[in-house]
Amino acid sequence: MQFVRYATDSGPSWGVTVDDQTYDLERLGEPTLEELATPGYRRQVARAVETGRLPEIEEPTDLLSPVPVEDVDQIICVGLNYHDHAEEQDEEIPENPMLFAKSPTTVTDPGAPIIHPEGIEQVDYEVELGIVIGRTADSVDADNAEDYIAGYTVIDDVSARDAQFDDGQFFRGKSYDTFAPMGPALTSPDAVDPNDLEATLRLNGETKQDSTTAEFIFDVGEVVEFISNVTTLRPGTVISTGTPGGVGIFRDPPELLSPGDTVEAEIEGIGTLENHVVGE
Repeated sequence: MQFVRYATDSGPSWGVTVDDQTYDLERLGEPTLEELATPGYRRQVARAVETGRLPEIEEPTDLLSPVPVEDVDQIICVGLNYHDHAEEQDEEIPENPMLFAKSPTTVTDPGAPIIHPEGIEQVDYEVELGIVIGRTADSVDADNAEDYIAGYTVIDDVSARDAQFDDGQFFRGKSYDTFAPMGPALTSPDAVDPNDLEATLRLNGETKQDSTTAEFIFDVGEVVEFISNVTTLRPGTVISTGTPGGVGIFRDPPELLSPGDTVEAEIEGIGTLENHVVGE
């Protein structure tokens, strides 16, 4: 089951996709992240689909981020969380997840432009699995992490490498507006194995990253456990779980984003997030 948020003439709407058919959720009301994290609510939606209570609609084209910017509580990113990404940097495997923050105002929609900031030369791409928290999580055990997750989405963790390296820390380089495209859907936590999904990124149609979340150093449960034992995760917290090898800055020569480029970030079981790069 996948939930999608999309634009209509009357404002944002929600739909649910089951077996490649999308249904309008209006009769059940706009779902909260807490509801999406609740098996009982998802069963209610499934029954409504089975009994014909929800009208079929065509696949939406004007998709929106499954978490509106105003509902994003925080974005927590995990650095160096794929074995192949550590190898391409010749870095040692970390003992604990390496965390940094990204501004919530970086979130933008599928199809929306990624703005290449003026004065920044090294804008990079990173396909990442996003965890959307739906229930308040404090000191959660890894085995129970799924109970707190509203769903999984795709994030392109766009990065200004020159700002990142000049500052010696991540926040500015990760936090320019539009640097977190998110979508195209929110896949229910019980619909996929988040630790065994193909992750791919294409730049202008050419594959640059091609890996799997089986390469995780810290899997989804371990990440939620570690972070929730550091800080309380509230509904709307988005965890970006790290990127596999193949990022632009570590290619020889580097292959970075320029205005006019098209980026497609794809994760199995969720979909393809496509965005275009434009100059500021």
